Amino acid sequence: MLNITRIAMLSVHTCPLAPLGSKKTGGMNVYVRELSRELGRRGIQVDVFTRSQAPCDAHSIQPIAENARVIHLPDGYSAPLDPDQVYARLPEFTANLLRFAQTHALHYDLIYSHYWLSGVVARALRAAWRAPVVQMFHTLGVMKERVAQPYGLGNLQPADLRSFSEADIMSWADLLIAATPAERAQMLWLYRAPRSRIVIVPPGVNTAHFQPMPAEAAKAALGIPPQQKMLLFVGRIEPLKGVDTIFEALALLKVQRPEVLKGLTLSIIGGDPNGARGENAEMDRLKALRTALGLEEIVIFLGARDQAALREYYAAAEALIVPSDYESFGMVALEAMACGTPVIASAVGGLAFLVRDGVNGYHVPVREPQALAEKICAVLCAPELRAKLGANAARDAAEYAWPRIADRLLSAFSRLALPIRQRVMS
Repeated sequence: MLNITRIAMLSVHTCPLAPLGSKKTGGMNVYVRELSRELGRRGIQVDVFTRSQAPCDAHSIQPIAENARVIHLPDGYSAPLDPDQVYARLPEFTANLLRFAQTHALHYDLIYSHYWLSGVVARALRAAWRAPVVQMFHTLGVMKERVAQPYGLGNLQPADLRSFSEADIMSWADLLIAATPAERAQMLWLYRAPRSRIVIVPPGVNTAHFQPMPAEAAKAALGIPPQQKMLLFVGRIEPLKGVDTIFEALALLKVQRPEVLKGLTLSIIGGDPNGARGENAEMDRLKALRTALGLEEIVIFLGARDQAALREYYAAAEALIVPSDYESFGMVALEAMACGTPVIASAVGGLAFLVRDGVNGYHVPVREPQALAEKICAVLCAPELRAKLGANAARDAAEYAWPRIADRLLSAFSRLALPIRQRVMS
């Protein structure tokens, strides 16, 4: 049995303190931060290693909770980079991480790496520290590319850098964490991952923060008139998130049920709506589509928001809409549910498990604006039904509270063999 007192958490390409919805930030950032806090509360020392880059403080150590801290390490370039660009900087990042641990005489019982780039670093640390590695991918490259292909959004190659690295990590990692049964099946099917080393443990939600509150109070906190109705999208602004499907659904309602849109707004949280043209091609495309469909008075781009501010948005919304083509889990859906807000989501990935159709929200087919329009209308036109869905959502979300999820993870970690260094010495 592995006795865990100190964990090295790797989130190389993105800082868990970065605002949600900015470039390359999303559910993984929340996962790393909230799990680190929960483990820290239990007396486990957690060091989260990430590359120094804006908007977080470069070359700094930031406490995030008792016993938990984020350590920003340089890799020779301080700006945000695409994953393939980060890959070229991994040797320098790894060398600086090893140097930091040696300088501060740090010894880790476990390495928990997130996303494929962190897995590449974890292999070098495993060899140097003789400590076991637990890997969680959060999204799988081959799966994401397969989903993107029909829309001309992907660039799938037989052995591209990411898919090759993911397959390699699965071949040697001591334990693989899958968020859902679907992700486990994808690991087995697409990567031939070792079945015995995959454990299903979903992400959690901070139910102390994300909890139901009166919609009137939430609207007042946001400066929204009490009579106004709001639909909500939260996430990165990228094609596979399917924001354009929401626009098309609203355009259909504008023709079919114009009375439903009276006093309604769609708030989009994510990206930078004030960025220079060409900085985010999808943001530019969505702005143009909003104009073309005549939705300027309905659709509001709010930009990235700190997660602490999201509770009021969730609670003020009639529904959260998650029309993604692909989601390995869907953290924002879980957060909204914890706030008692129904979720209308594509039945893909983790959303197919989180959202129970007609119970705590609705499923809609991918890229089907008419189906989405009908479910939006169902929520907006039946307040009693909406309240029932929301109550069920909050009840279901309680099963994902971080203390419960941390228990499951620690149970899985403890079943690992002794650290490699101890096995070698014995």
